[in-house]
Amino acid sequence: MKPTPDVIYRYRTFSSTTVSLLCEDQQFFANPTDFNDPFDCSPVIEINSSTAQLKEILKELVTSRVRGETLAALKNAKIADAFAVSHAEQVARREAIKAVEYAEYHATNPEYDDRLAAEIGMLHFNIQMELRNRYGKGICCFSEEYDNPLLWSHYGDQHRGICIGYTLDRKPAPELKQVRYGGDRTVATKLLEQALLQKMPGAIAQLDADVLLRKAPEWSYEKEWRLISKAGLQESPLKLTEITFGYRCSPAVQHTLMKALEGRSGEVNFYEINNVPGTFKLERDFVDMERLFMFPQVAASGEEIFGNSEVPE
Repeated sequence: MKPTPDVIYRYRTFSSTTVSLLCEDQQFFANPTDFNDPFDCSPVIEINSSTAQLKEILKELVTSRVRGETLAALKNAKIADAFAVSHAEQVARREAIKAVEYAEYHATNPEYDDRLAAEIGMLHFNIQMELRNRYGKGICCFSEEYDNPLLWSHYGDQHRGICIGYTLDRKPAPELKQVRYGGDRTVATKLLEQALLQKMPGAIAQLDADVLLRKAPEWSYEKEWRLISKAGLQESPLKLTEITFGYRCSPAVQHTLMKALEGRSGEVNFYEINNVPGTFKLERDFVDMERLFMFPQVAASGEEIFGNSEVPE
């Protein structure tokens, strides 16, 4: 595991949403179901536990999900006391038992030749779905690099956008997680036993990593790190320190963002990407401020500038 980078970078298209996020110092934590990689945060369960243990795993997953959903609903209804906790626990346990009984009952369908295999199949499917629901969290993705041409093309609007740099210099410091490339998407039920039933810290960490932090090796060029929290818009847990404008980013966009962040003068450095002559490499320099003095421009016709040139009769 490599050390956490001093600065992490987020590539973005220039848009009103980007301006709002910067001006309001916010981050958007996306639901993994919206990722461009459909296999990201989408584990496949491998069964190596007894049927009895599978039932306990399913009950624990359902209990955890329903308890959280019920407490959230009661909180929205302005009910957040000992009764709420007790009620949520009762509802969760009831739903967990129903989930197991559902698999047991439907496995008795005469259409199934092997009742036990049918029951295990239903438990397997439900555990997989519940595990994905358990990690229905939001993820904010960053890279170690500001000069990666592929990232500029894929996430920086084909070099027309920006790359935002952040540090972890906040209190409390956010917990940044490194993405692991390679391996596979399988999660063994033995690991679920250790993490969910036995509450073993090492197994819990391994489960979190296998579900939320593993990607195919083809994505390794991203050198990705992640923040994990509830899904949606939140105040940024990171410190904004720099903005790098893409190679094709227009001077007008540069002017707009620098003006928008004038109130943070001295806190944020502004750079622009250039090409190393004769190579495919990118480098950056501080923004050429002289090019920005032309803004804002005011359109004027020749007559408005030089007056009426017609000769009177």
